[in-house]
Amino acid sequence: MSLPKDFLWGFATASYQIEGAVDADGRGPSIWDTFCKIPGKIADKSSGVTACDSYKRTKEDIDLLKSVGAKCYRFSLSWSRIIPIGGRNDPINQKGIDHYVKFVDDLLEADITPLITLYHWDLPEGLDKRYGGLLNRTEFPLDFEHYARVVFKAIPKCKHWITFNEPWCSSILGYNSGYFAPGHTSDRSKSAVGDSAREPWIVGHNLLVAHGRAVKAFRDDFKPTQGGEIGITLNGDATYPWDPEDPADVEACDRKIEFAISWFADPIYFGKYPDSMLKQLGNRLPTFTDEERALVQGSNDFYGMNHYTANYIKHKTGTPPEDDFLGNLETLFYSKAGECIGPETQSFWLRPNAQGFRNLLNWLSNRYGRPKIYVTENGTSLKGENDMPLEQILEDDFRVQYFHDYAHAMAKAVSEDGVDLRGYMAWSLMDNFEWAEGYETRFGVTYVDYANDQKRYPKKSARSLKPLFDSLIKKD
Repeated sequence: MSLPKDFLWGFATASYQIEGAVDADGRGPSIWDTFCKIPGKIADKSSGVTACDSYKRTKEDIDLLKSVGAKCYRFSLSWSRIIPIGGRNDPINQKGIDHYVKFVDDLLEADITPLITLYHWDLPEGLDKRYGGLLNRTEFPLDFEHYARVVFKAIPKCKHWITFNEPWCSSILGYNSGYFAPGHTSDRSKSAVGDSAREPWIVGHNLLVAHGRAVKAFRDDFKPTQGGEIGITLNGDATYPWDPEDPADVEACDRKIEFAISWFADPIYFGKYPDSMLKQLGNRLPTFTDEERALVQGSNDFYGMNHYTANYIKHKTGTPPEDDFLGNLETLFYSKAGECIGPETQSFWLRPNAQGFRNLLNWLSNRYGRPKIYVTENGTSLKGENDMPLEQILEDDFRVQYFHDYAHAMAKAVSEDGVDLRGYMAWSLMDNFEWAEGYETRFGVTYVDYANDQKRYPKKSARSLKPLFDSLIKKD
């Protein structure tokens, strides 16, 4: 059981979750800055105003990465640091570019490979105000392509690019449930605007087209001289049938993955939306023009996989409500036989199940022709961690076990199943702003003391990954 000798392992973060410094050096506001100011949207009434203060502590972050032996670091750029308003005719902020250029230089000098995500949910507020942001099929893809070109030109030393992080979250949580910025939903007690039955599918389509435009720009005008690779990161959970004897539950397991992952992956690999989605959603799913399909199909050099948990899946009968986004099914933690999917964590949606990880790796590999895969996020919260004394927090054996089990499941997928896996990034390098959950939920391998100048304390899990991967990666 082993991973390839050039396997990259390290950690992942996102700009709004760690950087802070929201007004520094010409940065413009993002939709998350605005969303956090709406009462009731963030669990602890917090925001990313300071977060982990990482904009000012890049050396400290790199020293932390070096101290735990990381080979790579996946981070995202703040679009509104680079183009404060966001549009293709708006001023570019050189200070923002210079910050990221230096950070990449410093990572490379430390022998840490950068993987850059262009967009991790923090759209410039100016674009949302100007034309509705992600809802605009014409303007948004053009503005995203322009932003991508600015960055590709400025940072030629980066060889691994990700266009979008988890477009499912941007679409569903941003435009169906309203749980994430910009908070659109049909529930008028939560938002004055939104159409949960239609807007998410429009947003998903526009994200795919914007991804395709950025990839074409990279391949046409940058890759020939700079080299490198580009892909998208998609999130999805593993599935088990609630009743394995019921063919409808078995079928619903695939449908759940199709509504989460294949919504984006099928157009990229096959040029069309999944049949299960077309059947349920009909004309609420936008139709690809010939030009859009040409941009999207084939637009992945690798598959970025974010994965955390699994569910038992129970099919539903009857006509699903218009705002259903799961595929007319239930997600459960217990099977018909009473088996539990995994132990509780601080996150209501997350329960460890390492075998599910291996199963999903195989599902993706088989469906999409054995693509090159990077696991771009994987990790866990701990139930009650935020309320523990520091000494107990630093002994995070639950997280150590999670990484051990998931890494071994991944190694089996490679060595026994033939999955083409090239890298793994643990979520996250440090505790950070956990979106709508604020700072109450911790995912980091490093404890951040928000009350005392964001001081960092590596947990046991921070030290566990190097020996873990040393034991799994081929030596010659």
